[in-house]
Amino acid sequence: MRGGTAAHRYAKALFGLAQDEHRHREIRAEIEKLEGLFTDSDELRDTLLTPRHPAEERKSALRGVANGASISPLVQNFLSYLIDQRRLVDFSSIVSAYGQLADEAEGLVTAEVVSASPMDDRRKDRLRRALTERTGQEVRLEIEIDPSLIGGAVAKVGDLVFDGSLRTQLGQLRNSLTKGS
Repeated sequence: MRGGTAAHRYAKALFGLAQDEHRHREIRAEIEKLEGLFTDSDELRDTLLTPRHPAEERKSALRGVANGASISPLVQNFLSYLIDQRRLVDFSSIVSAYGQLADEAEGLVTAEVVSASPMDDRRKDRLRRALTERTGQEVRLEIEIDPSLIGGAVAKVGDLVFDGSLRTQLGQLRNSLTKGS
């Protein structure tokens, strides 16, 4: 994570404020929307993230964007604070850290899945249910395709790794055959 510890601290502060207002889901949606706007517009990103523009000019541009996107005063004030602290450059890392905090609060974990081929909805659902059962928490899947696996998938949930790849299964079969001889 690029912003590292600082990004986590800022995300934690925003998350605490959002929880005080019982709005952590809405705030998450707002900051993710803004992150998308920053990503989609080079001009906006340049205006807000480049220190050559005075802080007041960047805050004014931010207010215009935020008002047009129906962003709450809480998030607007938070972003103004980030501009003052010269931390708006870490916004993507802050959004990511906020998302992790929100997921934890809701008992949701993300499983990073590497699959040899695309999965249909039925396979995804079966995998999600199996991982939910194994971890005891609700699981969201993030799937990446890697044809070098040959077949199967590898899922990582936190520190747990579930390796169901064909390569690993063939290796286990080879080991058991060589031990048996």
